[in-house]
Amino acid sequence: MHKTIGILAHVDAGKTTFSEQLLFHTKTIRQRGRVDHKDSFLDSHSIEKNRGITIFADQGVFSYNNSTYYIIDTPGHVDFSPEMERAIQVMDYAIIIISAVDGIEGHTETVWQLLRKHKIPTFFFINKIDYDDTNPDAVLQEIFANLSEDACHITNSYTEELIEFIAERDEVLLEAYMENGFDELLWTKKFKQMIEECIVFPCAYGSALKDIGVLDFLESLDKLTDTHYNIDRAFTAQVYKIRHDESGNRVTFLKVLSGKMRVRDEVKIGSEHEKITQLRQYNGSKFKTIDEANAGELVAVTGLTAASIGDTIGANQSKTHFDLIPTLKSKVIFDDSIHVKEVLRSFRLLDAEDPSLRVYWDEYFQEIHVHVMGVIQLEVLVQIVKERFHYNVTFGEPKILYKETIEAPVRGYGHFEPLKHYAEVHLLIEPIGRGSGLTFDNICHANDLSIGNQNLVKHHLLEKDHHGILTGSALTDVKITLLTGRGHNEHTSGGDFREATYRALRQGLEKAQNILLEPFYDYKIKVDMNLIGRVLSDVQQAHGTFESPENTGDKVIIKGRVPVATFMNYSTTFASFTHGKGTLSLLFGGYDRCHNQEAVIERIGYNKEADPEYTSTSIFCAKGTGYKVPWQEAEKAMHCL
Repeated sequence: MHKTIGILAHVDAGKTTFSEQLLFHTKTIRQRGRVDHKDSFLDSHSIEKNRGITIFADQGVFSYNNSTYYIIDTPGHVDFSPEMERAIQVMDYAIIIISAVDGIEGHTETVWQLLRKHKIPTFFFINKIDYDDTNPDAVLQEIFANLSEDACHITNSYTEELIEFIAERDEVLLEAYMENGFDELLWTKKFKQMIEECIVFPCAYGSALKDIGVLDFLESLDKLTDTHYNIDRAFTAQVYKIRHDESGNRVTFLKVLSGKMRVRDEVKIGSEHEKITQLRQYNGSKFKTIDEANAGELVAVTGLTAASIGDTIGANQSKTHFDLIPTLKSKVIFDDSIHVKEVLRSFRLLDAEDPSLRVYWDEYFQEIHVHVMGVIQLEVLVQIVKERFHYNVTFGEPKILYKETIEAPVRGYGHFEPLKHYAEVHLLIEPIGRGSGLTFDNICHANDLSIGNQNLVKHHLLEKDHHGILTGSALTDVKITLLTGRGHNEHTSGGDFREATYRALRQGLEKAQNILLEPFYDYKIKVDMNLIGRVLSDVQQAHGTFESPENTGDKVIIKGRVPVATFMNYSTTFASFTHGKGTLSLLFGGYDRCHNQEAVIERIGYNKEADPEYTSTSIFCAKGTGYKVPWQEAEKAMHCL
């Protein structure tokens, strides 16, 4: 049986040390490494060793009781949480490590919410119980209060409390208990089923550093987990990581979901077929080549160039979309002696490995920009570029990523007709729900515009993010419908419809009531009752909102939404006035109206008339000469009206 187990936690809770113990007890490694000694097996990258934190989701493999376990040690720092989320998609079970010293911290709640979204069965391990004045039972109560009332303490044998806990959640089991008492085989079968269906969440206590309770936990994990993969079905796999090895080969990491694959097999990716040239099984930084991979296994392959992270490839194809989205962008700064194409090539490779970077080339300003979660990520990127590509970069001050949308439906018209060119496009642009992005519809009749040209319009609308007219930020949350258009049998070329489409989009935006959007956090704050006034005042000053506070013992919980721009550095202030005893959880909550739109527009200073990629002016032709028609007058001149 193959089982993929994810190890997740807030930074410094002990994930990597816990993983080392599992590998040691199963004789995968000969001695336990330690993060503080810079010799841990899974933190194999030099940057991880030097910083003492996990940055990359690396995997280890071990065998235990006739099962093969793949453990994924994920980053705990919020700046690298997209890497953690990408690994979640291939986990069969997850283990959340919680420090008995610190209890549930902000990032722990983010991890929990992501696991619930992806419906990953979850265990808890309350770590560091060897520290003075720790109370694991109190941490379990925190889990009840903040994460789930369906968590339960487990040991190597059934306690009366656990027997009743399980029975209370199954009517048939409860009836059997009342009539015949406890039956361990029946209880174990039901317990495993409840864990797999995310009805209950087992919790154990121990110390990874002192090796207390880890082996007992492994025995419980082995006894209480099952996987169900079918080797006889058609091959399907999930892409969860991409790396480039020391030789520059692109290495694609897969979870085989069904069927099997062999070296030299052809794999379907979209409409393409690519051949597997090598199969690898990684254990830490080392790998061995294998000839075949079966359902349930984690493997890495070479030969695939079209697959990207989040793709399901093979017989069943789909794309996973991720929740943890960077809200900051930064300019890449490099020496003039390095050609920009070389820098862009390097960052394109990094973008394939971490798609949340969304590397962007600004043609007008001749600048490279990246999207990031925070300043620690930028510091690590500096080291990665130096180590891998052997040159130095720095980054500009991170700035908020704004977006734009519109208030009400408008129609946009674009015409492009310089001499020997011809294209006209009519669009309906409508606002849709927050977080919807840009969607396309088509009601154009083939008698008016050929199917091929209709597809060109669709392609040009969806090929990239389009600039809004307030700040040049990406247009989002709009549905664009192709109403009609016109081409010419002799004079129309493909590029003409790109020009007409962009002009129609821009002409519509010129007429619309445009809205600037900014990213928001969904926050959850837990503090002593006497600090509620301070917190509510801070939230209001940050232009946030809050729900009615909830009392829990001598603490109070406050939930709400607040702009990222005003709250991104609040954690330092919060830790100071709570003396580290409060809990602050920040989760990206999507985009909404900007709280200071005019000030942001003025600060950015975007000149819509000088954008080299966009113009709202149409071009018509008369007497063999092209002439410009400004957007205010363009509609009257359209040929399709």
